[in-house]
Amino acid sequence: MVVSALLALCLSAAPASEDVVAATRAWEEGRLKRLQSEDGWLSLVGLGWLKEGTNTAGSDGKAAVVFPEGAPKDVGTFTRSGSKVSFQPAAGVTATSDGKPFPGGPVQTDEEGRAKPDILQVSRYRFQLIVRGSRIGVRIKDPEARARKEFKGIPMYPASERWRIVARWEPTNPPAEIAVPNVLGEVERSPSPGTAVFTLDGKEYRLTPVLEEGSPDLFFVFADETNRTETYGAGRFLYADPAKDGTVVLDFNRAYNPPCAFSAFATCPLPPKQNRLALRVEAGEKRISH
Repeated sequence: MVVSALLALCLSAAPASEDVVAATRAWEEGRLKRLQSEDGWLSLVGLGWLKEGTNTAGSDGKAAVVFPEGAPKDVGTFTRSGSKVSFQPAAGVTATSDGKPFPGGPVQTDEEGRAKPDILQVSRYRFQLIVRGSRIGVRIKDPEARARKEFKGIPMYPASERWRIVARWEPTNPPAEIAVPNVLGEVERSPSPGTAVFTLDGKEYRLTPVLEEGSPDLFFVFADETNRTETYGAGRFLYADPAKDGTVVLDFNRAYNPPCAFSAFATCPLPPKQNRLALRVEAGEKRISH
């Protein structure tokens, strides 16, 4: 019993040698830089889902894919045939793909396992194709977006060693799949290599991550009791390095808001049921005011 208590204490304590405050500050600076970049989530201004066949695009309000005011009234036409999509710019509209002239033709989506998606641009508006289940959407970004121009930062809890937790790692061999819901009302099966187990104030908690295509890092989508009043209501995200020596570091000081906290046009995963903590995680980013 004494050994178990000591082990729990070690797993929940942060190494005293690390300056958690300075490390968290540096992480947040990088986070904000990416968020505020021209291609960051603050520039997201539109999302249109393609039906089979022809889909008009433009800012006239009647198009199937609605672009913001300021874009050409007729941007062009997307044509979907199953999982394949092509785009034809409208007459008089100049389009580019990754900076090169694009007269029209097939467009690469962001579907996992493929090459990177094509980034098209008309005027200042950049757009790409995203695949979500059986849906294919056109995601539109504007570097002049109001959200980007008026962004005033993200409030955070004070960084604390209490919330840099070394958890026990329970691997799943072979890796299993878990059900992860999203804001579209869909459920995706994602690979999960195991579970992080930690003890805080005498109680044990468990979080199950998923693996993203091409990355060894552990990605946690979790909810906690601060979501009701202080943090984003639909939960937060957290990345962790792969497990080492039977442990994984959960630095909740780096828990951050999903893209849906900044734009109604994002398509975010939601916390799976096993990642809803009966705990107030008073660390990381708080809810932003609009």
